[in-house]
Amino acid sequence: MQEKKVVSIEDRIPKLKQIRKKKANRRLIQYLSILFLLIAVVVYLQSPLSHVNEVKVEGGTFVSSAEIEELSEIESNTNIWQVEAGAVEDRVSTHPQVMSVDVKRSLPSTIVVEIEEAERIGYIQTEGQFQPILENGALIDATTQLPGGDAPILKEFSDSSYLEEMSKQLKEVPDSISRLISEIHYTPDEDNPYLITLYMNDGYEVQASIRTFSEKITAYPSITSQIEEGERGIIHIDVGAYFEAYPKSEDESEDGEDESDPIGEETEESESIIEDEGGVVEDENEG
Repeated sequence: MQEKKVVSIEDRIPKLKQIRKKKANRRLIQYLSILFLLIAVVVYLQSPLSHVNEVKVEGGTFVSSAEIEELSEIESNTNIWQVEAGAVEDRVSTHPQVMSVDVKRSLPSTIVVEIEEAERIGYIQTEGQFQPILENGALIDATTQLPGGDAPILKEFSDSSYLEEMSKQLKEVPDSISRLISEIHYTPDEDNPYLITLYMNDGYEVQASIRTFSEKITAYPSITSQIEEGERGIIHIDVGAYFEAYPKSEDESEDGEDESDPIGEETEESESIIEDEGGVVEDENEG
């Protein structure tokens, strides 16, 4: 049986002292680090380093950064930690073109204001100037001599309620179709106070109802693809969907073709019926 090595207490005391000394040094370093960190934080908060040096506006296209900075009411000598994000968001959101706001801190001294603008869905022409219309139906005070080409021109919308409803409908229209619209005229009649007439960039005229506009205008590309090339006229999508060709000119009538009835008279000779679900164009003149 092997004898166990016995270490006397005298031999162990120096090692215990060394271990305790290392632990004490580690604690001291930790305490000093925390102290220096606290001192650095206090110095930072009390110095100009913590003041807002820049208000950075992101997401704006039509709204200028200067307008957003003015609404934010953030001063250059404001401590970045004293900026109340919620209050800034409330103030900036009062701008009629701003739909949503998100305020963030970007250390050491920048406040980021990210905005989402209301989309311009059209222009109203007044006294030779064009006034932008937002998706919520609001009109922007700024005017321009020529529209930007990014939205159609709306005419004859004297009633704000119809204009607001038209704006909401236009918001739902895909960009690919919205870009085809040149002008939208408010043309109500006795039977339908929501009737509108559209003039398209590809030469067609469209009659529709405001209330069903965004739903039915999506069929426009499939309808035009079924019309004979070179044929022009009115596409009706207010009730059903059918194409009414413009009257033939006198030269065409002399060539032996039957002269069509005036535009607006929906007769069997002047209309081509188009099925909503992309069906075949049925031209009754060919029958």
